[in-house]
Amino acid sequence: MFKSILELARPINVLITMLSIFIGAFITGTIQPFYYVVIACLSGGLITAASNSINDYFDIDIDKINKPHRPLPLGNITMKSCFKISMMEYLLGIILSFIISPQMAVIAISVSLLTYLYAAYLKRTILWGNFAVSLCTAATFIYGGLSVNRPLQAIMPSLFAFFYHFGREIIKDLQDIEGDARNAVITFPVRFGIQPSIFLIWINFIILIILTIFPFWRGWYGTTYFLVVLLGVYPIVLYSIISIIKNTSEKHLGFVSNLLKADMLIGLLAIYVR
Repeated sequence: MFKSILELARPINVLITMLSIFIGAFITGTIQPFYYVVIACLSGGLITAASNSINDYFDIDIDKINKPHRPLPLGNITMKSCFKISMMEYLLGIILSFIISPQMAVIAISVSLLTYLYAAYLKRTILWGNFAVSLCTAATFIYGGLSVNRPLQAIMPSLFAFFYHFGREIIKDLQDIEGDARNAVITFPVRFGIQPSIFLIWINFIILIILTIFPFWRGWYGTTYFLVVLLGVYPIVLYSIISIIKNTSEKHLGFVSNLLKADMLIGLLAIYVR
């Protein structure tokens, strides 16, 4: 049971969320009060776990085709238990946010509602679901900044996160195009096809690259930041968008998606050492 709960939560995603919140606080110039930062990380981690679990709950039919190895398709955990666990994680994440401030609670509640709506409805729409996920991911940096009462300093990393995740979301939709089409999930790739989706991915990541240059050019972030981005982020992004032109197989798109997920840690490092 515990193993299935852990798999539903997607620990790597939870860890990335918690790191993003911590860095969102760190880049403001302080991590004090430190216990607020820790509470914010735990709150965000729980909400992420909840959103991943509820996503599997609503995606059971799709996952039977696209991801039959997940706990629900395998029958390792019941639908009822999955739903209850998700609601408990949402509730705990929101309760923790109230300890810090009402403003934190507003973000926690908003993100919780948005991720629930994403899983239940928005994922089955054109781009709205991708926008919702990217917005929630971007909010992690603001969440960290707000935990130390300095949210404005976290805006630039939030923009990076939004475009990085938006591009990856479209790649994931390309990967799931067969299962989505069978289940009448009208994503951008299902509605417009492979080539327009690749074009959208390219435009998105070009905007991201320009954005990552901007704070270095303005002198806000230093040389170390830019070197990490130049050597650790750009090569992965460029490989990803070039390789999907030639290979749009489900296996390759899954590899690219996971590669981009792993490279998020390098992006977080770049912001950390900025």
